[in-house]
Amino acid sequence: MKFRGCKGRYLVLMRTFFMFIVTSIPPARSPLCMQVIQTISDLRQALDKVRAAGKKICLVPTMGCLHAGHLSLIKRARAEADYTVVSIFVNPTQFGPNEDFSKYPRTFEADRDACSKASVDLIFAPTVEEFYPKNANTWVDVEKVTTGLCGAFRPGHFRGVSTVVAMLFNVIQPTCAVFGRKDLQQCVVIKQMVHDLHMPVKVIIDETVREPNGLALSSRNRYLTPEELQKATAIPAACKVAQELVQKGETNPILIEKAAFKRLTLDASLRVQYLKVVHRETLSEVTKILPGECVLALACYLGNTRLIDNVDL
Repeated sequence: MKFRGCKGRYLVLMRTFFMFIVTSIPPARSPLCMQVIQTISDLRQALDKVRAAGKKICLVPTMGCLHAGHLSLIKRARAEADYTVVSIFVNPTQFGPNEDFSKYPRTFEADRDACSKASVDLIFAPTVEEFYPKNANTWVDVEKVTTGLCGAFRPGHFRGVSTVVAMLFNVIQPTCAVFGRKDLQQCVVIKQMVHDLHMPVKVIIDETVREPNGLALSSRNRYLTPEELQKATAIPAACKVAQELVQKGETNPILIEKAAFKRLTLDASLRVQYLKVVHRETLSEVTKILPGECVLALACYLGNTRLIDNVDL
């Protein structure tokens, strides 16, 4: 009887412990909870209810083809607000005439599954016809910070970026929006736009997520062959050279650029478009390294694939 009594008490304790564990685990999110909306009218109707419930909305703008870098942005968005919206829209106005709009990877089914697993609340995936009104003639053009770096080689690109982000902010009205640090100039342009137009949106810049070999994650990495992926490690290696020079006390940006350029071009496969030391907020060129205020930004081609990166100095 003593043994059976102990066993009974043991079972009661185990059951209590098990119930405690079960009730402590947040309920699994059902994929059916995530909305997928394509029209602006349906989007506004859905988000009006969210705001009426007192929830803060955070937006993660994307062009789809989601990877671990995007999932990191989603994770940050979920930490910043109560309700997460991911836009999936390949924006035609930010592609130049000789760029890869038609070839840009479109993987909506996989993107939807990834968003569901990441507990996104709503995907906004409009068509071009839905999002750009017929005979639209309005643009948002941010000056100065768009002229150098990528802007010097992609005329009209940042006009397309700032316009589409302004449109997303207008139809979604988020409290905050999360962008990836890899696209540094884009981040600076959007912050400038929000500041200048008094948009009530907090712009959050999340750090670059990288491959195990140091290469910044990008949707365009899928264009690279295994051999090219290996060659692309010259990009983070060049960035490291620049950082190490600054850590050793070098303050001359020209010498830093030369050293990074030399490392980047050890393999003739990489064709450098630009490699510049600039101020991290204004993107203007500097005459002396100011610790914590400067970055090395670069763009290069590997085959037909254009890759960009940047690091703090």
